[in-house]
Amino acid sequence: MSAPEVPSGHLVLLRHGETEWSRSGRHTGLTDVPLTANGEVLARAAGALLTDFHFTTVLCSPLLRARRTAELAGLHAEVDPDLVEWDYGGYEGLTTAQIRADLGHDWSVFRDGVVPGATPGETVEEVAARASRVLARVIPALATGDVALVGHGHCLRILTATFLRQETRMAAQILLDAGSASVLQFEREEPAIRTWNRLPTLPTD
Repeated sequence: MSAPEVPSGHLVLLRHGETEWSRSGRHTGLTDVPLTANGEVLARAAGALLTDFHFTTVLCSPLLRARRTAELAGLHAEVDPDLVEWDYGGYEGLTTAQIRADLGHDWSVFRDGVVPGATPGETVEEVAARASRVLARVIPALATGDVALVGHGHCLRILTATFLRQETRMAAQILLDAGSASVLQFEREEPAIRTWNRLPTLPTD
């Protein structure tokens, strides 16, 4: 019996550019905040990181900061609701320091989760389930070309852990900066990281 063919395409993850909330460390889930001026510069410059790829599929989160990043990077993206950021519920808009001060212990979103607020919030497993649906959609497309996913820090980190077939909370150990591009692929049958958290070169004038 012959071995199954391994997809040869690259899975490129592009995190949206800077927002006021990402710059200040506020948890930004479903709040539709725009890019800052610097975030737009980052997103536009990120396009230079993508020129060597041949995308047959480009998906992005429905939130403005992701859609605008895709546009400025020169990508024609289809919206996929499963790429939306983690719903942080009652912790939306708060920094980790604020949440820890309120709770009185060293809270971590990956370990301790969120509480309901204006929105219900999600568990890390629910975000991973969405990531699994995205991967089920795009992995077959890697047989014919490259795929780009434009989204958010925590969701893309969880998607990466899922792609690597690791425990979901490993995502806490994967850092992803605003405006960065990362590349996943299969090495033989194994899911692997080709490059990670590569930031664009910004214009100097």
